[in-house]
Amino acid sequence: MTDWKRAAIVALGGCAAFAAILASSSPAAAAEVLDGAKLPWLLGLPFVGILMSIAFAPLFVREWWHIHYAKAAAFWAFLTLAGLVAVKGFDVTAAAFVHNMALEYAPFILMLLALFTAAGGIAITGSLNATPLFNGAILAFGAGIASVIGTTGASMILIRPLIRANASRRFNAHVVVFFIFLVSNIGGALSPLGDPPLFLGFLHGVDFFWTTQKLWPETLFAVGVLLALFLLIDAYYFKREGRSGASGPIIPLRVKGLVNIALIGVVVASIVASGLWRPDVSFDLYGTKIELQNLVREAVMIGVALASLALTNRASRAENGFDWEPIREVAYLFAGIFTCIIPVMAMLKAGKDGPFAFVIGLLEHADGSPNNPVYFWTTGLLSSFLDNAPTYLVFFELAGGEAAKLMGPLADTLAAISLGAVFMGANSYIGNAPNFMVYAIARDAGVKTPGFFRYMLWSGAILLPLFAAITWLFM
Repeated sequence: MTDWKRAAIVALGGCAAFAAILASSSPAAAAEVLDGAKLPWLLGLPFVGILMSIAFAPLFVREWWHIHYAKAAAFWAFLTLAGLVAVKGFDVTAAAFVHNMALEYAPFILMLLALFTAAGGIAITGSLNATPLFNGAILAFGAGIASVIGTTGASMILIRPLIRANASRRFNAHVVVFFIFLVSNIGGALSPLGDPPLFLGFLHGVDFFWTTQKLWPETLFAVGVLLALFLLIDAYYFKREGRSGASGPIIPLRVKGLVNIALIGVVVASIVASGLWRPDVSFDLYGTKIELQNLVREAVMIGVALASLALTNRASRAENGFDWEPIREVAYLFAGIFTCIIPVMAMLKAGKDGPFAFVIGLLEHADGSPNNPVYFWTTGLLSSFLDNAPTYLVFFELAGGEAAKLMGPLADTLAAISLGAVFMGANSYIGNAPNFMVYAIARDAGVKTPGFFRYMLWSGAILLPLFAAITWLFM
């Protein structure tokens, strides 16, 4: 059975299960709101546990983790749900779980799936001489297209050719690190298509082009500084390797699977359309409002993935080194993260009445006006470990939750939240989904990519001073 037929069966099964749940759901299930002010802080421990598992297990039980990471994610998710059932009961827990999975996780993972599958069908072959200028040009190009086809799409198209180009280089791990900085994160700051947090903001009413108009100065500054720094570092390693020019024979470049570019365009169009077309038709799923335009968008995402598998030559995917493991790992781990984060998010949303009151109190000046630098750093540092998409939503709500107001009088606050979520998602491998996929692809290709904590040494030394400069210059 071919890949696309298997995927079709899974998709149809998922749709049938979704329809069954939809038919049997009860609006009364969500009658009681999950009040974070009344949740014990111990319910946040499974979230800490899953983060620690992702950080330490690959270091100490690498082979076990590679085989059993899905079980580990399920274990921590089960602890979270069991704790919530014990404290709040089954109905409230089920309603909170369905709400998070249907409105946050499903759009998030289906967009990643569509872009991962389509981008994975675009095979760039030929010789690519990994000089510092060439590597810098690829990073600049990737950062440029990340806001158009998403950080996931740009990462999946470019990471494999970049790894192949640098395969003969003795020092090449830094190339992957800067790729994550620029292509998998910061380059996606200029549109809702670029990064999941901005996509969620778009779903909550932020205008499509608001980020482009508001965030371009900070984005241009960050990309320019990082590219200049990368060229210096790469030139140093290039010279240390004893190279002075091209590193191999030149073979003309060829691009296969061009139909996938059109399919990525369909993904982009469906996201834009879901924000413009609002038929005011919705369904109740265990107390969660599911709007028709969003259902259509998710169906398009599944359709794009299936179409890409059906229309792309399997030899092209094989030539591209395409493998399902990166997206499978992201899907399982982030399903666990999105589940474990439910009580943590509720506690944060409780504001000054919740366990995180000391953090919330820092967000305002004495006169009650928002403290934008603190919004930037708090959103960003939490995004480094809580995943930047749901963290963005929490601070979006803490800042008022009204898109019109946040794009108007509080535009600087929304800008701080957006920049913190997108930029600082690069601080760790789990800050943004493409980070983990790039890490997994590079690791499988034999690149000596830094582990969880070594990567954070890189990001801490390079990104934190950059973010401090952005705070001083722009906030």
